[in-house]
Amino acid sequence: MIVIALGQALLAFNFAALSISMGGIVASFQIPPTTVGTAIILHTLAVSAFILLGAKLGQRFGSTRFFQASTALFFVAMVLMATSGSVAVMLVAQALAGFAGAGLRPTLVVLIANHYHGRQQSEALGWLGSARAMAGALAFVLIGILERFVSWRIAFGLLVVAAGVTLLLSSTLKASPRRTDVSFDYFGVFLSAAAVLVLTLGLNQLSHWGVWRARPTAPLDILGWSPAPLMIATGLILGSAFVIWIRRRVAEKKSPLLDLAIVRAPPERAAILALFLMGSVEAGIVFAVPLYIQIVQGRDAFQTAMVTLPFMFAFFAAAFLIVRQFSRFTPRQIASVAILLVAAGSFWLAWVVRNDWNTVPMVVGLGLTGLGQGALATLLLNVLVSASPKELAGDVGALRAATNNLSASVGTALMGALLVGVLSANVMTYVSASPVITAELRDQLDLDSINFVSNDRLVERLARTTATPEQVAEAVRINESTRLRSLKIAFVALGAVSLLSIFPASRLPRYKPGEVPSESGRLSR
Repeated sequence: MIVIALGQALLAFNFAALSISMGGIVASFQIPPTTVGTAIILHTLAVSAFILLGAKLGQRFGSTRFFQASTALFFVAMVLMATSGSVAVMLVAQALAGFAGAGLRPTLVVLIANHYHGRQQSEALGWLGSARAMAGALAFVLIGILERFVSWRIAFGLLVVAAGVTLLLSSTLKASPRRTDVSFDYFGVFLSAAAVLVLTLGLNQLSHWGVWRARPTAPLDILGWSPAPLMIATGLILGSAFVIWIRRRVAEKKSPLLDLAIVRAPPERAAILALFLMGSVEAGIVFAVPLYIQIVQGRDAFQTAMVTLPFMFAFFAAAFLIVRQFSRFTPRQIASVAILLVAAGSFWLAWVVRNDWNTVPMVVGLGLTGLGQGALATLLLNVLVSASPKELAGDVGALRAATNNLSASVGTALMGALLVGVLSANVMTYVSASPVITAELRDQLDLDSINFVSNDRLVERLARTTATPEQVAEAVRINESTRLRSLKIAFVALGAVSLLSIFPASRLPRYKPGEVPSESGRLSR
């Protein structure tokens, strides 16, 4: 369990480190904060695109051996990340870490399914979710301190050490049997990877290329329209083709890349949909909060850590302790309450964001969302694992990880697109209506690529123009007003998406009080 938890912690620490180090990375490479979002998306893209292949490779070569190989690859990725001298190297490092995650994530669930069952299995899955939260909390504290007094690179250096320790300890794991009967569906790998890549890249470029009409930054336009929505539609078509291909493989008695039996019943499909929606909300919050604190408030990573730490602690507590409520309440009841907590926290954050610095209201909102997200993480994974045969644990782990990472990509991309889109519209409206910002100054400003910037960076840019002190003051005022409005609208949108999750939650199974799922069959409904 310690080794499994460490494997989960490595991935969670890296993901949290990217978010909390946003300010330091932006300063080191002189890049906009959305570029850090691109690194996050690149990492999650690699996981999502190749997670199904990772699950099959784990079955073919043995979960223990593949766990060790993936940990070694993660070790190499973190060495590159800690020593990166350019944005390109940083992006390559995160892509490699994503490939490592594609191998690690399915094997974690397989190792738990092989060693635990019944209530012990539920508790082990709770510890798996708790390890993610503990690593996130530790990352927020350590990186906040290290970036403030040393460098953000040291945090990734710690991951190098942690990956090495995990690799050494993994030698104590019992060897997993190889399944030589597992065949590789190469065309299925191509379809699934292409669908994820095209879909997520299209979503990620919405803010840069345009939601509908093509922006000047788009590489091309199709009769004046942005290529981003076309990529999204293509990704959905490829995803549908992948499902059709899987069903054809099953009909031909061939090994599918993903066994759809794990989502055959409505409760399992509902669990996956709820997992996706709430994962998107979590990713949006994790991206928007550091952006707000570091770019809008001008605070450093340590102060960001202090504000966001309650989210991680609440997630940790709920992920582990919610297992004790399985015998008292049905999954449907637990999920409904958890979703309402996340929605309430999101709406509260939209209400309390201000240009002045106040920590306590942010702590309350993040604590509410953390409680809801932690409870859902353990609950939904238990629903999927308990309802599937033991031999399909790898497929469950792969589907759960693919859903988590795809939702993280989608949530981060849509949050970035929404923030930049609303910000651009507001800035254009304010600038056009302002009698102080002249047409001459507007021509000197690059209003086609508006992004979140701190007041200090805005003043630096204006210093290279003919702006007068009065115009600088007006530009700063517009910057503050439009950033704040964009964030409020974004948090309201997250709350609305959370409420939508109530619908799939209403289809979750009803367990009888005290019922422990059997190890081999599906649950009684």
